[in-house]
Order: sequence, then C-alpha cells, then structure tokens
Amino acid sequence: MKQPIIDIGSNSIRLTLYAIRNNHSFQILFREKIMAGLAGYVENGALSKEGIACACEALLEFRHTLELLNIHEAAVFATASLRNISNTREALEKIEAATGFPIEMLSGEEEATLGYLGAMQELELSDGVFTDIGGASTEIVVFKDGCAQDSISFAVGSLSLYRNHVKKILPGNEAKNRIEAVLKEEIDAKSHFSQGKHSPLIGVGGTSRAVLRLAKKTFDLPEDCNSITAAQLERLTSMLCRGDRRAIDLILWAGAERIHTLVPGIMILRHVLEHFKADELIVSKYGVREGYLCQKLLKKNTDTLKTGN
Repeated sequence: MKQPIIDIGSNSIRLTLYAIRNNHSFQILFREKIMAGLAGYVENGALSKEGIACACEALLEFRHTLELLNIHEAAVFATASLRNISNTREALEKIEAATGFPIEMLSGEEEATLGYLGAMQELELSDGVFTDIGGASTEIVVFKDGCAQDSISFAVGSLSLYRNHVKKILPGNEAKNRIEAVLKEEIDAKSHFSQGKHSPLIGVGGTSRAVLRLAKKTFDLPEDCNSITAAQLERLTSMLCRGDRRAIDLILWAGAERIHTLVPGIMILRHVLEHFKADELIVSKYGVREGYLCQKLLKKNTDTLKTGN
C-alpha cells in the first residue's frame, strides 16, 4: 500500500510518499518540498490572497505528481501556517475548494506530540527533550521513561522571526538582540516545564537538519553522525551570527533557500538547548509526518510500528 502525506508548513510545503508493509512498518519512497514561505504572506495577522494562492499552487503541483503515479488521494494537514492566522476558516475553505484536498488542522500540542512520536520511530530514547523548529512555531516535548510528560507550542519560528525582526538578509546586532528578547519572552517566560536538566535535545525539521550538515562540514564529523555537542552548537551559532563572508558561504552551502532563516533558526535551537541544559543535539530524520502516519492513519501503537529496512 502507498500512502502520501502533505504537510502544509509555514516555511515549506512537503509531500512524502510511504510504502506500508502489512501495517507493521513503513518505508519512504520519495520526498518533495516547495519552499512556499507562507509565513511571509501574513499581513495584519491574516494570510493574504497571494499566500492562499501560493498554497493552492503548491498543492496542485503535488496533486499532479501523485496523479502521474496513479494516486488520487492524500492525507493533508496544516500546522502553524494556517493555525496561527486570523482567517484560518476562510483560508482552509478556499484552499480545499481550489485543490480538492480535505485539510486537517493540527493543534500546537498535537503537532508537538506527533513530532515526538515520529522521531522516536528512529531513536527510541527514554529521556530527554524534543523540539521541532518551523517557520512560524516551535514545538517542545519533555519526555521521560519513554513517555511524553508535557508539550507546548510557541508562536515563534525561523521565518516569522526573520520577517518581524530582521531588516536585511542576515540579522545585525540590533536584530539579534531583538530575537533574543523575543525568545526569552516566549520560551523562558511562558514555559511551564519542570526546572532542571533535560538531555539530550532531539531536533527535527529543516533547521536542525541544516545545522547538522553544517556541523559535519565544520567539525569534520563522520557522514553517518546524527549528533553534535552543546559546545559545537555554540561555536557554530557564533560563526553564523558573525554575518561575515564565511558565514554567508556556509549558509549558502547548506541551502540557498535558508539564507534568511538559518540564523534565526539556529538561535532558537541554541536557546532551547540552553534552556533545558542539554549536553547534545541529536537530529532525527523523522518527525511530524511520520508521527501522523503512525498515529492518525495506521492507528498503530508506536511501540510496534517501526520503519522498514
């Protein structure tokens, strides 16, 4: 059985096609993404007509791709891209009417939990803290003894920070100070997690993956490495935040489409790691889409549903 999932995010819209084996394992057949940047189309709290049209265009492109494979249905969900706007109902109705895709809206807490469950399909860690840094939100889950203890979604993301606080391509000192102030206000002041050390930090999403790629290149880490130390993350953050030619070259190497969002993203990542006093960052290749697949579509306990070889 083949199961496509489309994730409408604030920075990118992604299509993943899975092969399901007897409802006991899954394998990713291919992934596609469109850097739609929907968070950049939010005006006075509402998604603009241009933003709605951009989302429709991406979904119709994915529909065409699936039809070429003789697949006519897909599970589609949206996160902060449509959740954190004032015209959610209007945007959903227009996108659904234009594309023919029913769209499920995930709450912030649901997005956090599904992201954590997806990451655990690969890592199976018992204790730590999970984070998913998106374009317009950051989800955090503290887990212990293999179970999620608490989860929260913060309305701050790499693209929204850039749009609201950065005037040029890379943030200057004033912009970085504004970003740090927002992170303290949103994450530190509003966090209700228990105090103390939570380690390791599990990261999913484009920012975490890009940071891992940069760390491998910068610190000559093995290609199959999926973790970096807190000290390495601090050094990498300092390098990128300098905004010099080397920083620009590194970001362009990681992906030109992240030239404006990677510095705000890594600042969120470092802030979360420091907030929970984590010793290392472990990056999972799975996240909210795999959690959605396991819990929503296959309706299997994540202790039994594992990835295929």
